Amino acid sequence: MAQHKGQQRRSSIHDVASHAGVSAATVSKVLAGVTTVKPENAQRVLDAVERLGYRVDPLASDMRRAKRRIIGAIMPEFESEFFGQMVTELEGLAEQRGYTLVAASSRESEAREKEILARMHDWRVAGVVLAPVRNEHGPAADFMKANGMTGVLIDRVLSDDAFDTVSADSAAASAEVARMLVGKGHSHILVIGLAEQAATVRARLEGFRSQALALNPSVRIDVITSEVSVEPLRSSLRDYFGQGERPTAVYSLLLKGTLVALSEFRRRGWHCPDDISLVGFDDAEWMQVTWPAIAAVVQPVRRIASEAMNLLFRRVEGAVGPPTARLEPCQVLERESVGSPGSGPHSGGGDRQ
Repeated sequence: MAQHKGQQRRSSIHDVASHAGVSAATVSKVLAGVTTVKPENAQRVLDAVERLGYRVDPLASDMRRAKRRIIGAIMPEFESEFFGQMVTELEGLAEQRGYTLVAASSRESEAREKEILARMHDWRVAGVVLAPVRNEHGPAADFMKANGMTGVLIDRVLSDDAFDTVSADSAAASAEVARMLVGKGHSHILVIGLAEQAATVRARLEGFRSQALALNPSVRIDVITSEVSVEPLRSSLRDYFGQGERPTAVYSLLLKGTLVALSEFRRRGWHCPDDISLVGFDDAEWMQVTWPAIAAVVQPVRRIASEAMNLLFRRVEGAVGPPTARLEPCQVLERESVGSPGSGPHSGGGDRQ
């Protein structure tokens, strides 16, 4: 096709090589994520790519490769800050290597998760980062294995015999929360979350329970879980408090549960930390700016994304060997919502039905 007058010519890999003072082969290696290129040369290539606005030609790439320069990402949902930030991080990391990220939400449905994965397989994506609805043994992971797809499993996973996995060290983080609450004298604690089938939910619950009981064998730990929807959790929590149960602290295993608990406290006129303490797994901006600020377990989103992409591109480039299981440490932030057991609800004040 003839180039129209005034139309800017698309920069080529040779233009990038010329600007960076390296060979076209070196540019190709840098964009493919090969780590053997000298750091100073790699940086010159990346600078030239940005300066020229260079983009890999996907059609030309497809003619040389059976798979396209596309990375798929499937998350359970996009509403939470955790998964939203995860997609943002993965997208940037993919683009640094000359790939395009295509992200989709399974909407907490394993059937939809498998359907999306099948479409990505049809697109011949180079690899997939999958955050499964429940765990590493779901239908999507089975589909990937059966079709020889390259992938990394993140978040709601522990380890797998076929794929590399990267997730937050939920058990260790929950153990730290237990040390914080029991150390402040809490002996009746409510833990709330979604269905216990999810691998991370089990890890968070067991990490908390085992550490709390080790510190105080007589500590009472109540557990309320519901399925994917938050509304059953809200209803169960309301019934629990309505029956006269009065824990001195609540540990929520998910972000939405933290908001549900705080809403119920306010409906009853309870204040943190005087009447009841609150800790949530996952952090959000509203938890930092509300008063009192809500104590939180902060997941290492950037680190998980970086490790996942490093592992994925190693496999894309042909690395073999047994899968690795990475657990990245979390940070527990003790904020104003946590204190020693108070006397608010136990004195009968401020409890509204």
